[in-house]
Amino acid sequence: MSKAGKRERQKENRERAREERERLMKRDRRMKTMRSLLFVLVPIMVILVIISITSGSSNDSSSSTKASDNPLCKNPVKNATRTYAAPPPTVIDPTLTYTATVCTSQGVITMSLDTKNAPIAANNFVFLAGNGFYDGLTFHRASKDFVIQGGDPKGDGSGGPGYTVKGEVPTDHYPIGALAAAKTGAEPAGTMGSQFFIVTGKNGATLPNDYARFGSVTGGQSVADKIESFAPSSGDGTPTTKVTITKITIKAGNKVLTPTTTLAATTTTTKPATSSTTKAATSTTT
Repeated sequence: MSKAGKRERQKENRERAREERERLMKRDRRMKTMRSLLFVLVPIMVILVIISITSGSSNDSSSSTKASDNPLCKNPVKNATRTYAAPPPTVIDPTLTYTATVCTSQGVITMSLDTKNAPIAANNFVFLAGNGFYDGLTFHRASKDFVIQGGDPKGDGSGGPGYTVKGEVPTDHYPIGALAAAKTGAEPAGTMGSQFFIVTGKNGATLPNDYARFGSVTGGQSVADKIESFAPSSGDGTPTTKVTITKITIKAGNKVLTPTTTLAATTTTTKPATSSTTKAATSTTT
């Protein structure tokens, strides 16, 4: 091979070697960049997964929005007394935190009870729920962008426990998630029997401060919203899908209350309830 051919061959070899070095250097730079990105992204992804898991577990209920999955929804009280001769005695302990787990055929709603600012109303609800009053009743009313309402043993908005108490009314109305007592517009402010409502829409803010408010939803608002979605075409009335309250469980601190741990009424009567507790005043929605 001539000297010129050798020089050309050497030049080509040098060029190929240079291209290979550049290729390897580019590959190394890409690998370093990927490692740097992974170093940053992996911890972020782990944090996001943890947040997603924890928020998901606490957002709707302590375990699941399905009543069948929640141990607090097991074994509802049977043959509960639903007519009382007199208002209940004091059964709450003001030093404890009270929560209510409302188990329904559509899922679970959890609520905190405001025993500090509404001791009379909260006590009434704790007494009734703790003694199984609500087990087997329905949400008899669903009002679009407003409320869902239940707790009537007659199931038509006219029933009650046979008595009324005067609960505490708020000064800041009824935000979404508020738990309050239903009454007729003619009854005095704060009047409460057994019927309650959960605010599900913006129209709750239009209610006057006439209704005893004694708690708020802490999980399962989506379940309440689903029940509201069963409002009839008129926008307010009997849900198009029957929604049963299978059980309401009350916890005082870490203790689950049962009929044996709450005070039962000393006397009962079988006469029809005399309370006129019905819907939250319709004049506020029409």
